[in-house]
Amino acid sequence: MIFYLTYNEAPSGIFSSQVIDVVKFIETNCNTKIKLVSFISLRGFSSAKQKIKNELPGAIVLPMFPKMNNWSKNKLLLSLYCKLYQPKMIIARSVMASKLALLMRNNKNCDRFVYDGRGAIAAEWHEYKVVTDEQLLKAISVYEKEVILEADFRIAVSNALIDLWKHSYTYSKNDHVVIPCTLNSDFENVKISREKISEKRQQLNLNETDTVYVYSGSVAGWQSFDILFSFIEPILKKSGDNKIVFFSPQNSNLDQLQKLFPAQVIRKHLNSDQVAQYLIVGDFGLLIREDSVTNQVASPVKFAEYLACGLKVIISQKLGDYTELAEQKNWGYTYNNFNSSVLKPGIDIKQNISKEAINFFSKKNYLGQYKQLLSS
Repeated sequence: MIFYLTYNEAPSGIFSSQVIDVVKFIETNCNTKIKLVSFISLRGFSSAKQKIKNELPGAIVLPMFPKMNNWSKNKLLLSLYCKLYQPKMIIARSVMASKLALLMRNNKNCDRFVYDGRGAIAAEWHEYKVVTDEQLLKAISVYEKEVILEADFRIAVSNALIDLWKHSYTYSKNDHVVIPCTLNSDFENVKISREKISEKRQQLNLNETDTVYVYSGSVAGWQSFDILFSFIEPILKKSGDNKIVFFSPQNSNLDQLQKLFPAQVIRKHLNSDQVAQYLIVGDFGLLIREDSVTNQVASPVKFAEYLACGLKVIISQKLGDYTELAEQKNWGYTYNNFNSSVLKPGIDIKQNISKEAINFFSKKNYLGQYKQLLSS
């Protein structure tokens, strides 16, 4: 038995694709019994628990002890479930879950602990005020170093993250695999055709001749709206046939942009299960973020999702491993080198990009890495 442990992560589209789908994939493809164990906030606990259980009935969903700085008080409840199920290994997602997993291993409640590194956590907390508790902010770098160095094995979402571990935390081993954020089944099953693109464009009042730029997701925090605005404004001014579609929640920044270009800025807020159906309307997907440590080691799943839907990606410099990958595979352009006169991709190119990306970012492409960490 293996536990996959998360801490203070509420159910969401990302949780479904990067946690629940991973647990299902390991159980189905690695001949391994694995159980999701999620500590979640007491706020809205019943509703959140039901959402997780609806997708993964066998999941263990537990109430977190209030306040993040009381993380260690959850060890008693976790140890009870360890005694009940006797997991040989705990794969812990990010730093705080890993602190609990490390306690379990050191107290002989499991044999091995795998650190699932989702990014530069200490940097993210400080750069984007993810946590405001001063005690935790002071401790997070120490915690991150400890779980990286003390883990029996490690998962990283990018090679850039491994480099950060080496330079910032003196990590010198080779006991790791790199598994980027992978696609969920909605995107793995995307079919690109003129008819489907035309149908969705009509629903959004887009013309066949329009060149369509797409932004999917939040425009808050690390998504760097000011940089995105400076990129898209001259493109929209250049031609009325240039359009941008935001699949984003309501936001004052978007209100202002839409007032400036009322006929060229389209907004539609989507549920997570609708995104794959609508992204195909675009020609170019925007993944423009500021130069921060968080972004330099990131593996944004939007990169894979844009490509799976046949879009070429316009990307920041030094965005995880993906800036270099986009150039190597002709999957896109860095935003500061992009020329808006470039021809938009035709249907053949879109279909080819989609096929390549689905192969590259499917979980099955990383089956060897999953088997390696399970046998470590």
